[in-house]
Amino acid sequence: MSQKHRSARPVDRHSRAPVFAALGDDTRLALVAKLCGRRPYSISQLTRGSKLTRQAITKHLRVLESAGIVHSARAGRESRFEFDPQPIAGIKEYLDFVSEQWDQALSRLKSFVEN
Repeated sequence: MSQKHRSARPVDRHSRAPVFAALGDDTRLALVAKLCGRRPYSISQLTRGSKLTRQAITKHLRVLESAGIVHSARAGRESRFEFDPQPIAGIKEYLDFVSEQWDQALSRLKSFVEN
């Protein structure tokens, strides 16, 4: 097994669960997509064009923040939120590991069926 996949072993799935849970909501996915622009956004900027209230957006941002997907920093009276790609990279690594396991299992099944 390569070093790349060593850290994505299934025993790590529990540490990845909060990221999957946070991304399991359409509103939070939309917020992540907006924040991927690599610049910090205020709650007002994130609320603009949305039917959601500032309080609802803030609630979703806190879920994303607790999963480590976004970080906030105070700028005067506002909090500015910024995307952190690290948890998503960890999820990608984990999914690559799972995909590799399935590919190996299907390859073994194919060999079994063909012999």
